[in-house]
Amino acid sequence: ANDVYKYNFPSTPLWAKTIEGITLKEFDRLSFDMILMSPPCQPFTRIGLQGDVSDPRTKSFLYILDILPRLQKLPKYLLLENVKGFESSSARNVLLQTLATCGFKYQEFLLSPTCLGIPNSRLRYFLIAKLHQEPFSFQAPGQILTRFPDQDPEGLLKEKVADEVGETSSSLSSEEKNRDPNIGPDCSSKKSIPKGAFLFKLETVEEMERKHNQDNDSSIQMLKDFLEEENKEMSQYFLPPKSLLRYAFLLDIVKPTCRRSTCFTKGYGHYVEGTGSVLQTAVDVQLESVFKHIDELPEEEKLLKLSTLKLRYFTPREIANLHGFPSEFGFPEKVTVKQCYRLLGNSLNVHVVAKLISILLE
Repeated sequence: ANDVYKYNFPSTPLWAKTIEGITLKEFDRLSFDMILMSPPCQPFTRIGLQGDVSDPRTKSFLYILDILPRLQKLPKYLLLENVKGFESSSARNVLLQTLATCGFKYQEFLLSPTCLGIPNSRLRYFLIAKLHQEPFSFQAPGQILTRFPDQDPEGLLKEKVADEVGETSSSLSSEEKNRDPNIGPDCSSKKSIPKGAFLFKLETVEEMERKHNQDNDSSIQMLKDFLEEENKEMSQYFLPPKSLLRYAFLLDIVKPTCRRSTCFTKGYGHYVEGTGSVLQTAVDVQLESVFKHIDELPEEEKLLKLSTLKLRYFTPREIANLHGFPSEFGFPEKVTVKQCYRLLGNSLNVHVVAKLISILLE
């Protein structure tokens, strides 16, 4: 991560040391105006152990909270990002207590890039805080806003958050028992799921309806606006036969004309299930025609059918595009594709953060 940062910002000073290794005296010497932080999310993620403040990885964050009230000059602004789940953690309670002690006004959010028209679900917790000033004009004490203030003054679009939570959840759920075997999704422009459509994936009816609604939401851009041109080098991103056979029914398959993609995690390109969407590059092939009765076929024929979809992973550049990284952003040559995916999976959406910073500085 430090190598990539140096590569893109060669003139920015960078300390290769842990946060806990920076003393109060060194912090005072920096005399900074703003803290932007994204503490390790593993203690709070919904699929982890949820160790919260007892997880050693929370140490750096708790150290900052301990240092903050003791600084000679408090920073004027603070922005924090973490996973959904942080809002119900003990660490968040310590954060809010510290902010109150120091005299900060703050507002919390749960936001996804989809609210800016970006076709990628990445629901995250954000907090913005400013020191000794008037409260934010839109401040909603005790509420976590789910939209930017200029989009929804009340910020209570709970349905949208419910959609995003569903989008980033595991493919397999307790609702599997209630599946309708006659319904199946596709990225078509139809307003509702066609009757008699074929269920080819392990999804609930609700999940399918959500995906159809997303693909018909013209306020969100199509994925094709974020894709690289297909070329010979793309061959390295196509799913290997073994993955196709093993995970075909668990993949979230999208076409360039879709207006959605699931959250890309650091395991993308390495693990298949639940790490992010895959792209169907054979756009004229219908998913239903491939998946219908596929379980009845011998392995060789099954693979032949699945191969017609020409499924590939999104490239690191394409994920960077969806994250809002500018075209001039790049990776040093020595950084492997796997490392690129890991870094991007741990990253955040630039457009969402930029908008929050502009609101913070207004």
